[in-house]
Amino acid sequence: MGVPVPVGVVALDQVLEAGTRSTLLACPELTVCEPGNARVAVLTVDRLGPAELDMVRTTRAQPKRPAVVLVAGSLASGDALHALAAGARGLLLRRDADASRLAHAVLAAAQDDCTVPTDLLEQVLDQPEGAERGWAGGSLSDRERSVLRLVADGHETAEIAQRLAYSPRTVTTVVHDITQRFRLRNRAHAVAYALRAGLL
Repeated sequence: MGVPVPVGVVALDQVLEAGTRSTLLACPELTVCEPGNARVAVLTVDRLGPAELDMVRTTRAQPKRPAVVLVAGSLASGDALHALAAGARGLLLRRDADASRLAHAVLAAAQDDCTVPTDLLEQVLDQPEGAERGWAGGSLSDRERSVLRLVADGHETAEIAQRLAYSPRTVTTVVHDITQRFRLRNRAHAVAYALRAGLL
């Protein structure tokens, strides 16, 4: 086992913060630290509103630019897309955030991967018509499509590289190029928009 990933906890409610800390302390791959020193920050909220979205943005803007995993008690329609657009790299509903799933989301975020459960991804796909305009006139190469399909299936960078016989750096570059070209925030955003636009 390698060096534990430093993870911080941010919450507006002390009870939520204590519960999240307790869950993270059960994960030997992680070490809980102050948010300012974290590689990944776990934001735990009851619901997602303007204040919570500002927390995501503020946390991402800290000097060490930690990746953000958002754990929410509930997410209304459209909240998943707003969270991803604000910079979250992982989404979990609190009822699903046991030690194993939370650790998986944190470790993925630390590797610059993104995790979004299927039911939350469907929320993103159910956005109103026109949400996919960023893809207008765009297309994906066979290589880009292959990489995004495996991202959509939940594979991490190393797994994708192995399956496609690419280097991990090539996989990261492909995803980065897609997100930059279509002005998307992260991998989950790219997959959701590609599916909605019929490019996958």
